[in-house]
Amino acid sequence: MRFIFTSFALTCLLSTAVAQTATPTQSTEPTSAETPNNVPAEPDAPRGLPKRHPDPPQPVTPDELNTSIDRGIDFLLRVQNRDGSWGSAERTKELNIIAGIGSHHAFRTAVTAMCVSALIEVADASRPAVHDAIEKGEVFLFEQLPEVRRDQPMLIYNVWTHAYGIKALVDMHGRLPDDAARRAKIVELIHEQFEKLRKYESAEGGWGYYDFSAGTQRPASSSTSFVNAAVLIAFDEAKQIGVEPPQKLVDRALKMIQFQRKPDNTYIYGTYLRNHPLMPINLPGGSLGRSQACNLALRVWGDTSIRDDVCREWLDRLILRNGWLDMGRKRPIPHESHFQVAGYFYYFGHYYAALTVPLLPAVDRPFYQDHLARILLGHQEIDGSWWDYPLYNYHQQYGTAFSLMSLHRCRKSIN
Repeated sequence: MRFIFTSFALTCLLSTAVAQTATPTQSTEPTSAETPNNVPAEPDAPRGLPKRHPDPPQPVTPDELNTSIDRGIDFLLRVQNRDGSWGSAERTKELNIIAGIGSHHAFRTAVTAMCVSALIEVADASRPAVHDAIEKGEVFLFEQLPEVRRDQPMLIYNVWTHAYGIKALVDMHGRLPDDAARRAKIVELIHEQFEKLRKYESAEGGWGYYDFSAGTQRPASSSTSFVNAAVLIAFDEAKQIGVEPPQKLVDRALKMIQFQRKPDNTYIYGTYLRNHPLMPINLPGGSLGRSQACNLALRVWGDTSIRDDVCREWLDRLILRNGWLDMGRKRPIPHESHFQVAGYFYYFGHYYAALTVPLLPAVDRPFYQDHLARILLGHQEIDGSWWDYPLYNYHQQYGTAFSLMSLHRCRKSIN
Protein backbone atom coordinates (compact mmCIF):
# COMPACT_ATOMS: atom_id res chain seq x y z
CA MET A 1 0.00 0.00 0.00
CA ARG A 2 1.33 3.44 -0.88
CA PHE A 3 0.75 6.27 1.59
CA ILE A 4 -0.09 9.82 0.64
CA PHE A 5 0.42 12.44 3.29
CA THR A 6 -0.74 15.98 3.01
CA SER A 7 -1.64 19.02 5.03
CA PHE A 8 -3.52 22.28 4.76
CA ALA A 9 -3.88 22.64 1.10
CA LEU A 10 -4.69 26.19 2.05
CA THR A 11 -5.29 24.68 1.96
CA CYS A 12 -3.02 23.59 3.68
CA LEU A 13 -2.82 20.31 5.06
CA LEU A 14 -2.84 16.68 5.20
CA SER A 15 -1.42 13.49 6.36
CA THR A 16 -2.56 9.97 6.87
CA ALA A 17 -2.64 7.11 4.46
CA VAL A 18 -4.43 6.83 1.18
CA ALA A 19 -6.73 3.89 1.71
CA GLN A 20 -7.00 1.11 -0.80
CA THR A 21 -9.69 2.53 -3.05
CA ALA A 22 -11.38 0.93 -6.02
CA THR A 23 -10.79 3.02 -9.11
CA PRO A 24 -14.12 4.35 -10.46
CA THR A 25 -14.40 4.23 -14.20
CA GLN A 26 -13.88 7.71 -15.61
CA SER A 27 -13.40 8.44 -19.27
CA THR A 28 -11.36 11.42 -20.40
CA GLU A 29 -13.68 14.13 -21.65
CA PRO A 30 -12.90 15.96 -24.90
CA THR A 31 -11.83 19.58 -24.71
CA SER A 32 -14.65 22.10 -24.56
CA ALA A 33 -15.38 24.03 -27.75
CA GLU A 34 -14.43 27.68 -28.06
CA THR A 35 -17.95 29.02 -27.62
CA PRO A 36 -19.38 31.59 -25.18
CA ASN A 37 -21.25 30.21 -22.21
CA ASN A 38 -24.33 32.40 -22.40
CA VAL A 39 -25.86 30.03 -24.93
CA PRO A 40 -28.78 27.64 -24.37
CA ALA A 41 -27.92 24.40 -22.68
CA GLU A 42 -26.54 21.79 -25.00
CA PRO A 43 -28.76 18.80 -25.74
CA ASP A 44 -28.28 15.69 -23.67
CA ALA A 45 -25.08 13.88 -24.56
CA PRO A 46 -25.45 10.60 -26.44
CA ARG A 47 -25.96 7.63 -24.19
CA GLY A 48 -22.70 6.56 -22.58
CA LEU A 49 -20.90 9.87 -23.13
CA PRO A 50 -20.39 12.37 -20.29
CA LYS A 51 -22.14 15.73 -20.29
CA ARG A 52 -19.56 18.35 -21.21
CA HIS A 53 -21.16 21.67 -20.31
CA PRO A 54 -23.37 22.67 -17.34
CA ASP A 55 -26.86 23.99 -17.76
CA PRO A 56 -27.36 27.73 -17.17
CA PRO A 57 -27.17 28.53 -13.44
CA GLN A 58 -29.80 30.19 -11.33
CA PRO A 59 -28.64 33.82 -11.17
CA VAL A 60 -27.33 35.00 -7.81
CA THR A 61 -28.52 38.44 -6.75
CA PRO A 62 -26.22 41.05 -5.19
CA ASP A 63 -28.30 40.85 -2.00
CA GLU A 64 -27.70 37.09 -1.72
CA LEU A 65 -23.98 37.52 -2.19
CA ASN A 66 -23.68 40.46 0.18
CA THR A 67 -25.71 38.78 2.92
CA SER A 68 -23.58 35.64 2.76
CA ILE A 69 -20.33 37.61 2.66
CA ASP A 70 -21.39 39.75 5.63
CA ARG A 71 -22.16 36.63 7.67
CA GLY A 72 -18.72 35.24 6.84
CA ILE A 73 -17.03 38.49 7.81
CA ASP A 74 -18.90 38.57 11.11
CA PHE A 75 -17.73 35.02 11.82
CA LEU A 76 -14.08 36.00 11.30
CA LEU A 77 -14.48 39.03 13.55
CA ARG A 78 -15.97 36.87 16.33
CA VAL A 79 -13.25 34.22 16.33
CA GLN A 80 -10.11 36.36 16.06
CA ASN A 81 -7.67 35.63 18.89
CA ARG A 82 -6.59 38.33 21.33
CA ASP A 83 -3.12 38.50 19.81
CA GLY A 84 -4.60 39.28 16.38
CA SER A 85 -4.21 35.77 14.95
CA TRP A 86 -6.80 33.24 13.84
CA GLY A 87 -6.82 29.53 14.68
CA SER A 88 -5.28 27.37 17.39
CA ALA A 89 -4.16 23.84 18.21
CA GLU A 90 -7.36 23.18 20.16
CA ARG A 91 -10.37 21.01 19.22
CA THR A 92 -8.30 17.89 18.72
CA LYS A 93 -9.65 14.53 17.62
CA GLU A 94 -8.33 10.97 17.51
CA LEU A 95 -7.28 11.37 13.87
CA ASN A 96 -5.05 14.44 14.16
CA ILE A 97 -2.35 14.88 11.57
CA ILE A 98 1.17 14.85 12.95
CA ALA A 99 2.17 18.39 13.94
CA GLY A 100 4.62 19.78 16.48
CA ILE A 101 4.79 23.24 18.01
CA GLY A 102 6.53 24.65 14.94
CA SER A 103 3.84 23.21 12.68
CA HIS A 104 1.10 24.86 14.69
CA HIS A 105 2.98 28.15 14.54
CA ALA A 106 3.06 27.78 10.76
CA PHE A 107 -0.63 26.82 10.57
CA ARG A 108 -1.75 29.72 12.73
CA THR A 109 0.36 32.24 10.82
CA ALA A 110 -0.83 30.93 7.43
CA VAL A 111 -4.47 31.02 8.49
CA THR A 112 -4.01 34.52 9.87
CA ALA A 113 -2.53 35.63 6.55
CA MET A 114 -5.55 34.21 4.73
CA CYS A 115 -8.02 35.91 7.07
CA VAL A 116 -6.23 39.26 6.75
CA SER A 117 -6.34 38.92 2.96
CA ALA A 118 -10.04 38.10 3.05
CA LEU A 119 -10.92 41.08 5.24
CA ILE A 120 -8.83 43.49 3.16
CA GLU A 121 -10.33 42.24 -0.10
CA VAL A 122 -13.94 41.79 0.96
CA ALA A 123 -14.87 43.75 4.09
CA ASP A 124 -15.73 47.41 4.56
CA ALA A 125 -12.63 48.80 6.24
CA SER A 126 -14.59 51.83 7.42
CA ARG A 127 -16.33 49.58 9.96
CA PRO A 128 -14.41 50.05 13.21
CA ALA A 129 -14.52 46.32 14.01
CA VAL A 130 -13.13 45.41 10.57
CA HIS A 131 -10.43 48.08 10.74
CA ASP A 132 -9.33 46.91 14.19
CA ALA A 133 -9.28 43.24 13.14
CA ILE A 134 -7.12 43.99 10.11
CA GLU A 135 -4.74 46.14 12.14
CA LYS A 136 -4.34 43.45 14.82
CA GLY A 137 -3.88 40.73 12.20
CA GLU A 138 -1.23 42.77 10.41
CA VAL A 139 0.70 43.35 13.65
CA PHE A 140 0.71 39.59 14.22
CA LEU A 141 2.00 38.95 10.69
CA PHE A 142 4.70 41.61 10.95
CA GLU A 143 5.95 39.94 14.13
CA GLN A 144 5.50 36.25 13.31
CA LEU A 145 6.15 35.80 9.57
CA PRO A 146 9.92 36.25 10.07
CA GLU A 147 9.86 33.57 12.79
CA VAL A 148 8.10 30.78 10.88
CA ARG A 149 10.32 27.87 9.91
CA ARG A 150 10.47 24.12 9.45
CA ASP A 151 9.13 22.23 12.46
CA GLN A 152 11.48 19.26 12.17
CA PRO A 153 13.29 17.48 9.30
CA MET A 154 10.14 15.58 8.25
CA LEU A 155 7.55 18.37 8.59
CA ILE A 156 7.72 21.34 6.23
CA TYR A 157 4.19 22.75 6.58
CA ASN A 158 5.70 26.24 6.66
CA VAL A 159 5.85 26.33 2.84
CA TRP A 160 2.11 27.09 2.93
CA THR A 161 2.75 29.95 5.35
CA HIS A 162 5.27 31.57 3.03
CA ALA A 163 2.90 31.30 0.06
CA TYR A 164 -0.14 32.79 1.77
CA GLY A 165 2.08 35.18 3.69
CA ILE A 166 3.21 36.68 0.38
CA LYS A 167 -0.40 36.96 -0.75
CA ALA A 168 -1.37 38.76 2.48
CA LEU A 169 1.62 41.09 2.27
CA VAL A 170 0.63 42.06 -1.27
CA ASP A 171 -2.88 42.89 -0.03
CA MET A 172 -1.42 44.84 2.89
CA HIS A 173 0.85 46.76 0.50
CA GLY A 174 -2.18 48.17 -1.30
CA ARG A 175 -4.16 49.09 1.80
CA LEU A 176 -2.35 52.26 2.93
CA PRO A 177 -0.62 53.54 -0.21
CA ASP A 178 0.56 56.81 1.36
CA ASP A 179 2.58 55.15 4.14
CA ALA A 180 5.94 54.76 2.40
CA ALA A 181 7.76 53.36 5.45
CA ARG A 182 5.12 50.68 5.95
CA ARG A 183 5.27 49.73 2.28
CA ALA A 184 9.04 49.41 2.43
CA LYS A 185 8.73 47.10 5.44
CA ILE A 186 6.20 44.97 3.57
CA VAL A 187 8.46 44.67 0.54
CA GLU A 188 11.30 43.60 2.82
CA LEU A 189 9.05 40.93 4.35
CA ILE A 190 8.07 39.65 0.91
CA HIS A 191 11.75 39.24 0.05
CA GLU A 192 12.20 37.34 3.32
CA GLN A 193 9.44 34.94 2.27
CA PHE A 194 11.16 34.45 -1.08
CA GLU A 195 14.33 33.56 0.81
CA LYS A 196 12.45 31.11 3.05
CA LEU A 197 11.01 29.42 -0.03
CA ARG A 198 14.50 29.21 -1.54
CA LYS A 199 15.73 27.59 1.67
CA TYR A 200 12.90 25.06 1.83
CA GLU A 201 12.73 24.32 -1.90
CA SER A 202 12.77 20.62 -2.70
CA ALA A 203 16.01 19.27 -4.15
CA GLU A 204 14.05 18.38 -7.31
CA GLY A 205 12.51 21.86 -7.60
CA GLY A 206 9.19 23.15 -6.33
CA TRP A 207 7.95 22.43 -2.81
CA GLY A 208 6.51 19.66 -0.72
CA TYR A 209 5.53 19.62 2.92
CA TYR A 210 6.96 16.26 4.02
CA ASP A 211 10.47 14.88 3.72
CA PHE A 212 10.21 11.15 4.34
CA SER A 213 13.49 10.40 2.60
CA ALA A 214 16.50 12.03 4.19
CA GLY A 215 15.64 14.99 6.41
CA THR A 216 18.42 16.96 4.74
CA GLN A 217 19.00 20.70 5.06
CA ARG A 218 17.67 21.17 1.55
CA PRO A 219 14.54 19.04 1.76
CA ALA A 220 14.30 15.79 -0.17
CA SER A 221 10.54 16.34 -0.23
CA SER A 222 8.48 15.24 -3.20
CA SER A 223 7.51 18.27 -5.26
CA THR A 224 3.74 18.63 -4.90
CA SER A 225 1.71 20.04 -7.76
CA PHE A 226 -0.77 22.18 -5.87
CA VAL A 227 1.84 23.61 -3.48
CA ASN A 228 3.88 24.68 -6.49
CA ALA A 229 0.77 26.27 -7.99
CA ALA A 230 -0.12 28.19 -4.83
CA VAL A 231 3.44 29.52 -4.52
CA LEU A 232 3.67 30.52 -8.18
CA ILE A 233 0.36 32.37 -8.06
CA ALA A 234 1.54 34.23 -4.94
CA PHE A 235 4.80 35.03 -6.76
CA ASP A 236 2.77 36.48 -9.64
CA GLU A 237 0.79 38.67 -7.23
CA ALA A 238 4.06 39.98 -5.77
CA LYS A 239 5.33 40.65 -9.28
CA GLN A 240 2.23 42.76 -9.97
CA ILE A 241 3.30 45.24 -7.29
CA GLY A 242 6.86 45.35 -8.59
CA VAL A 243 8.46 42.80 -6.25
CA GLU A 244 10.15 40.28 -8.53
CA PRO A 245 10.50 36.72 -7.22
CA PRO A 246 13.75 34.82 -7.84
CA GLN A 247 13.57 33.63 -11.44
CA LYS A 248 15.37 30.35 -10.74
CA LEU A 249 12.71 29.41 -8.16
CA VAL A 250 9.99 30.25 -10.67
CA ASP A 251 11.63 28.28 -13.47
CA ARG A 252 12.16 25.15 -11.38
CA ALA A 253 8.61 25.19 -9.99
CA LEU A 254 7.16 25.64 -13.48
CA LYS A 255 9.28 22.76 -14.73
CA MET A 256 7.90 20.50 -12.00
CA ILE A 257 4.26 21.44 -12.68
CA GLN A 258 4.83 20.67 -16.35
CA PHE A 259 6.37 17.35 -15.36
CA GLN A 260 3.33 16.57 -13.19
CA ARG A 261 0.87 17.57 -15.92
CA LYS A 262 -0.93 14.88 -17.91
CA PRO A 263 -2.20 15.38 -21.49
CA ASP A 264 -5.78 16.02 -20.30
CA ASN A 265 -4.64 18.70 -17.80
CA THR A 266 -5.01 16.51 -14.79
CA TYR A 267 -2.01 16.78 -12.49
CA ILE A 268 -0.44 14.02 -10.48
CA TYR A 269 -0.45 14.71 -6.78
CA GLY A 270 3.31 14.72 -6.37
CA THR A 271 6.30 13.43 -8.28
CA TYR A 272 6.53 10.32 -6.07
CA LEU A 273 3.40 9.13 -7.91
CA ARG A 274 4.87 9.69 -11.37
CA ASN A 275 4.84 5.95 -12.07
CA HIS A 276 1.19 5.65 -11.00
CA PRO A 277 -0.69 8.03 -13.34
CA LEU A 278 -3.88 5.94 -13.14
CA MET A 279 -4.18 5.95 -9.37
CA PRO A 280 -7.60 7.39 -8.49
CA ILE A 281 -6.10 10.58 -7.06
CA ASN A 282 -4.35 11.25 -10.39
CA LEU A 283 -7.48 10.81 -12.53
CA PRO A 284 -9.77 13.73 -13.46
CA GLY A 285 -12.04 13.17 -10.44
CA GLY A 286 -9.05 13.20 -8.11
CA SER A 287 -7.50 16.23 -9.78
CA LEU A 288 -10.61 18.43 -9.62
CA GLY A 289 -9.23 20.39 -6.68
CA ARG A 290 -5.73 20.77 -8.20
CA SER A 291 -6.20 21.37 -11.91
CA GLN A 292 -7.71 24.83 -11.38
CA ALA A 293 -4.66 26.09 -9.48
CA CYS A 294 -2.10 24.35 -11.68
CA ASN A 295 -3.67 25.60 -14.91
CA LEU A 296 -3.82 29.11 -13.48
CA ALA A 297 -0.19 29.04 -12.34
CA LEU A 298 1.02 27.95 -15.76
CA ARG A 299 -1.10 30.54 -17.53
CA VAL A 300 -0.07 33.55 -15.45
CA TRP A 301 3.57 32.58 -15.98
CA GLY A 302 3.20 32.55 -19.75
CA ASP A 303 2.26 29.00 -20.76
CA THR A 304 0.21 29.64 -23.90
CA SER A 305 -1.13 26.07 -23.97
CA ILE A 306 -3.50 26.98 -21.10
CA ARG A 307 -6.00 28.62 -23.43
CA ASP A 308 -9.49 29.87 -22.64
CA ASP A 309 -10.95 26.54 -23.73
CA VAL A 310 -8.77 24.71 -21.18
CA CYS A 311 -9.91 27.05 -18.41
CA ARG A 312 -13.55 26.64 -19.42
CA GLU A 313 -13.23 22.87 -19.64
CA TRP A 314 -11.95 22.60 -16.08
CA LEU A 315 -14.51 25.04 -14.74
CA ASP A 316 -17.16 22.90 -16.44
CA ARG A 317 -15.70 19.76 -14.91
CA LEU A 318 -15.62 21.32 -11.44
CA ILE A 319 -19.31 22.23 -11.72
CA LEU A 320 -20.57 19.03 -13.34
CA ARG A 321 -18.43 16.65 -11.25
CA ASN A 322 -18.63 18.65 -8.02
CA GLY A 323 -20.03 15.65 -6.20
CA TRP A 324 -16.66 13.87 -6.35
CA LEU A 325 -15.15 16.69 -4.29
CA ASP A 326 -18.22 17.18 -2.13
CA MET A 327 -18.28 13.53 -1.01
CA GLY A 328 -14.88 14.11 0.55
CA ARG A 329 -15.91 17.33 2.28
CA LYS A 330 -15.94 17.07 6.10
CA ARG A 331 -14.60 13.50 6.16
CA PRO A 332 -12.10 13.20 9.03
CA ILE A 333 -9.58 10.91 7.29
CA PRO A 334 -7.65 12.42 4.38
CA HIS A 335 -8.16 10.65 1.04
CA GLU A 336 -10.82 8.25 2.29
CA SER A 337 -13.39 9.38 -0.28
CA HIS A 338 -13.89 8.43 -3.93
CA PHE A 339 -10.92 9.19 -6.18
CA GLN A 340 -8.93 9.43 -2.94
CA VAL A 341 -10.18 12.99 -2.51
CA ALA A 342 -9.39 14.71 0.79
CA GLY A 343 -11.73 17.26 2.34
CA TYR A 344 -9.25 20.12 2.18
CA PHE A 345 -9.24 19.96 -1.60
CA TYR A 346 -12.68 21.56 -1.60
CA TYR A 347 -12.42 25.29 -0.87
CA PHE A 348 -8.85 25.39 -2.16
CA GLY A 349 -10.11 24.19 -5.55
CA HIS A 350 -13.04 26.60 -5.66
CA TYR A 351 -10.85 29.55 -4.72
CA TYR A 352 -8.48 28.99 -7.62
CA ALA A 353 -11.44 28.35 -9.91
CA ALA A 354 -12.76 31.78 -8.92
CA LEU A 355 -9.35 33.30 -9.69
CA THR A 356 -9.51 31.71 -13.14
CA VAL A 357 -12.84 33.28 -14.14
CA PRO A 358 -11.46 36.82 -14.73
CA LEU A 359 -9.08 35.40 -17.35
CA LEU A 360 -12.02 34.47 -19.57
CA PRO A 361 -13.80 36.76 -22.04
CA ALA A 362 -16.31 39.02 -20.30
CA VAL A 363 -19.25 37.24 -21.95
CA ASP A 364 -18.32 33.97 -20.21
CA ARG A 365 -17.75 35.24 -16.69
CA PRO A 366 -21.31 35.61 -15.27
CA PHE A 367 -22.08 32.00 -16.15
CA TYR A 368 -19.26 30.70 -13.97
CA GLN A 369 -19.62 33.34 -11.28
CA ASP A 370 -23.22 32.31 -10.67
CA HIS A 371 -22.38 28.60 -10.70
CA LEU A 372 -19.52 28.98 -8.21
CA ALA A 373 -21.56 31.29 -6.00
CA ARG A 374 -24.48 28.83 -5.92
CA ILE A 375 -22.16 26.03 -4.83
CA LEU A 376 -20.56 28.10 -2.05
CA LEU A 377 -23.78 29.67 -0.80
CA GLY A 378 -25.21 26.19 -0.35
CA HIS A 379 -22.41 25.16 2.04
CA GLN A 380 -22.36 28.12 4.44
CA GLU A 381 -22.83 27.02 8.04
CA ILE A 382 -25.36 28.42 10.51
CA ASP A 383 -22.61 30.41 12.25
CA GLY A 384 -21.56 32.02 8.95
CA SER A 385 -18.45 29.92 8.40
CA TRP A 386 -17.40 27.39 5.78
CA TRP A 387 -15.23 24.35 6.44
CA ASP A 388 -14.21 21.22 4.58
CA TYR A 389 -11.90 19.18 6.83
CA PRO A 390 -11.64 19.06 10.65
CA LEU A 391 -8.15 20.40 11.31
CA TYR A 392 -7.65 21.31 14.96
CA ASN A 393 -9.12 24.82 15.21
CA TYR A 394 -7.98 26.11 11.82
CA HIS A 395 -10.53 24.68 9.41
CA GLN A 396 -13.41 27.14 9.85
CA GLN A 397 -11.04 30.06 9.60
CA TYR A 398 -9.27 29.01 6.41
CA GLY A 399 -12.48 27.68 4.85
CA THR A 400 -14.22 30.98 5.51
CA ALA A 401 -11.29 33.01 4.14
CA PHE A 402 -11.17 30.94 0.94
CA SER A 403 -14.95 31.20 0.49
CA LEU A 404 -15.11 34.95 1.10
CA MET A 405 -12.38 35.64 -1.43
CA SER A 406 -14.10 33.30 -3.90
CA LEU A 407 -17.53 34.90 -3.46
CA HIS A 408 -16.00 38.35 -3.85
CA ARG A 409 -14.88 37.31 -7.33
CA CYS A 410 -18.42 36.16 -8.08
CA ARG A 411 -19.60 39.76 -7.86
CA LYS A 412 -20.42 40.99 -11.36
CA SER A 413 -19.22 44.47 -10.40
CA ILE A 414 -15.57 43.37 -10.30
CA ASN A 415 -15.54 42.20 -13.95
